[in-house]
Amino acid sequence: MLALAALAGCTMTTPEPLPTAGGDGIDLDVGPRHPFVDAGPTGVTITEGDDWSLPEWVRPAANSGYFSEEADPSELVAVRSIDVSWRQLRPTAEKSLDRTSSGSAQGMSFEALDAQLAQPGDFWMRIFASGVDWAPEWVAEDCGVTSFGPDYDGQRHLPIWNACVWGHLMDTYRMLFVDLGLASDPRLRFVYVPGAFTWAEYDYEMIAAAVDAGELDEEAYLAWYDHAWSDLVALFGENADKLVFTGEDYPWGPFGASDDLLAKQAVDAGIGIRTGITELSNFHLSEAPAYGSHIQPNGHMVVDESLPVHSGRFVVATENECFTDCGYTTPDAYYAVRQANLKALQLRMNWMYVVPGPSYMAEYPEQWDWLRLSLGQTAASSADAWAAFRDAEDTFWTDPESGPFGDEASWPTRPWVRNLERWLVQLDEPGSVAHRSDADVHAHVFEEDNGIAHEGLTTDVASGDTGFVLEVDPRFAAAAADGTAVLKVTYLDAGSGAFAIDTAAGSSATVERTGSNAWRTATIALPDGALTASGADAVRLRITLADGADDLVVRFVRLVRGRMNGAALSRRRTARCL
Repeated sequence: MLALAALAGCTMTTPEPLPTAGGDGIDLDVGPRHPFVDAGPTGVTITEGDDWSLPEWVRPAANSGYFSEEADPSELVAVRSIDVSWRQLRPTAEKSLDRTSSGSAQGMSFEALDAQLAQPGDFWMRIFASGVDWAPEWVAEDCGVTSFGPDYDGQRHLPIWNACVWGHLMDTYRMLFVDLGLASDPRLRFVYVPGAFTWAEYDYEMIAAAVDAGELDEEAYLAWYDHAWSDLVALFGENADKLVFTGEDYPWGPFGASDDLLAKQAVDAGIGIRTGITELSNFHLSEAPAYGSHIQPNGHMVVDESLPVHSGRFVVATENECFTDCGYTTPDAYYAVRQANLKALQLRMNWMYVVPGPSYMAEYPEQWDWLRLSLGQTAASSADAWAAFRDAEDTFWTDPESGPFGDEASWPTRPWVRNLERWLVQLDEPGSVAHRSDADVHAHVFEEDNGIAHEGLTTDVASGDTGFVLEVDPRFAAAAADGTAVLKVTYLDAGSGAFAIDTAAGSSATVERTGSNAWRTATIALPDGALTASGADAVRLRITLADGADDLVVRFVRLVRGRMNGAALSRRRTARCL
């Protein structure tokens, strides 16, 4: 059993300890578990398919990792769950916790609180509170409330927005997290709040049911919402960064535009956030204000990393386990896993819920190892920056009246979104306009809502577009130790003719195509100083076709730098540990 050593909040002036297991556990200060593919003596190395390899010096970011119901040493899943029901903790109105009784919710059985706490290792928590079978029977009687539902699992729920119900729930939170000291327990990494509704995930199904029943209106709901999260923040105090709001961004609520920004309001109150549906990687989370992700007029998404939620202090989480589970199925699990994980990183996630089997961790170890070492990294700490070239349909925004887009000019290609990008951006410029490709098309993966995705973009030699322009985030470039880097280009090996990488410091060796019609990745050494050369193109790269070459389809580009420079390494060592 893993026993993850605590990282209490502090300011480090000595080298920052990465998460490690204590006792007889395992060390999580683990670099890549697969060899790095370098450019080699010729300056170009070709491998089949995708390449997720990282240099041996890379280590996990602080305040990042995998969490699940159970720890799994083989997959470096180090944070287990502690689940309890409200009824289990407060079977009577007595002002004390029952720490020795078992409980249940969602068809699961829970050991007593003390028994769960006695197990070794770090943990995250859920308090199943809102269900009529989860809440203490005395609460509904004392508060004089009725339930709403059923939800999609056939359960009914209490109105947690009711002042009396909320007051009793906050009393229980205070007993558990303040009086018992769990909020300050360094083993507690985070807790899902507020404890409603289905699976303790805060969707709007029950709120809409209460509105439909005439028992809730916008004014009453928003009045409760305005203080709910600040109540929790005040209760947790300096440990408020362990709170994680489970609501979806831009929820499908009953109040029109009034509930569009409620997830952001929760985050702005000073807590983290989690989404549970990045498996539908094209749908809904393109415009996600709580995560700082916004669609631009050119269809690209940008993320505002200046938001407090991305400071490294908070939890920004998702759950990627429903690929051939949870009622989903797909004949191409690798594609679904890859895209869901890329979407998570585009949103700058630092924690991910996994279930090793359904998450296909053993089947795709290179991909999951890359993800483990990418979660929570910043432009100044990450070993790589990347761009997934694609055009994908976000059907959530098909309705021209939906979203913050005021007119057609604000997003002319609506609802098509261009690329998934992290510190490497593909730019359209004269002679280098990227075009949609039909080489790798995926339609309605899992369900209709997930739209159509054209993976890969192509040049158009006939129209004069003979390359792709890439802009490197200057923070990423500045953190390179000596400006050395390789560019990994995943391309369709179709047609003929070479391509190379042009930089302000010169050009790379050329990559020759063989016409195999297979997806391949070329690892290409960039000229020395490519990330530090002076001039207007200091942080620009261009994939350029040779004269007479056929069109080139590119699906993924990953810029991998040498070690971080001393200043960047010092910043990482003095980062706040969490």
